[in-house]
Amino acid sequence: MPSIPSPPRTDKPVPLWLKAIICAVVIVTLGSLSGLLTVGSIRDWYPALSKPPGNPPNWIFGPVWTLLYTLMGISVARIWHAREGGSVRRAALICFLVQMLLNLAWTPIFFGAHQIGIALLVIIALLLMIGATIFNFRRIDPAAAALLGPYLLWVSYATYLNAGYFALN
Repeated sequence: MPSIPSPPRTDKPVPLWLKAIICAVVIVTLGSLSGLLTVGSIRDWYPALSKPPGNPPNWIFGPVWTLLYTLMGISVARIWHAREGGSVRRAALICFLVQMLLNLAWTPIFFGAHQIGIALLVIIALLLMIGATIFNFRRIDPAAAALLGPYLLWVSYATYLNAGYFALN
C-alpha cells in the first residue's frame, strides 16, 4: 500500500525580533512578580536594616532590573534563534534556566523570608551560574553572551551588597 504523503509545511520560522519580545516580556513579568510578592518587606523591614557603603537609592532598582531583564530576554532569544543545536545549545539553555530560577528565588528569600545569609548563598550560586551561562552562550553567539555582561556586573555589585547586609545585620 502506498504511503500518504505529508502535506507541505506552511509554518514559517518565528523571527528573532518576535522571539526577543516574547522572551523579554516573560522575563520582565516573572521578575516583576517576584518583586511584587515582597513589597511589604521592602517598605517595612528593609529600611530598618543597616546599609553597607555604596548602597544605591531604592528608586534605581526598578529601572535597572527592567533593563537587565530585557537584555536577558534578547540574549536568550538569540540562543533560541541560533542554528546551533544539540548538546551545546541544551547546556546553554539549562544554565540560563538555572540562573533564572536562582534569580527569581533570591528576592523572596532576602525580602520575603528575611534570610540574608541564605540569600547570600543563593546570590553566589547565581553569580556562578551567570558566568556559566555567559561561557555557554559565547560558544553559540558571542553577542548573546555580551548582552549578559551588565547583568553579571550588577549581580556582582548585588553580591557585595548582600554580603554587607549579612555582615551588618
